[in-house]
Amino acid sequence: ARCQCKMALTERRNCGYPGISAAECRKAGCCFNTALPGVPWCFAPKAKKVRKVCPNDPHARINCGFPGITAKECEKKGCCFRARPAGVPWCFYHRVVEA
Repeated sequence: ARCQCKMALTERRNCGYPGISAAECRKAGCCFNTALPGVPWCFAPKAKKVRKVCPNDPHARINCGFPGITAKECEKKGCCFRARPAGVPWCFYHRVVEA
């Protein structure tokens, strides 16, 4: 993503070799910008920002507990807990999404 390539010049970490083309650089998953001399033109992108969310769709839940688990036990395991609807896991794993 473009936002992963916006960084201070001092943060650029070389990701290519001298003379690498823009296409080769991007194919390697790196950023390419030739606007300024004296800094890497092919450089590593910033890490993606992610966050954990509890899925809203009850049918997308992946079981994290056992029958009869309490909310406190579930949350102690680091999982989500919602005691409805019936027929789906009440204790379930988070989903990781890009922030």
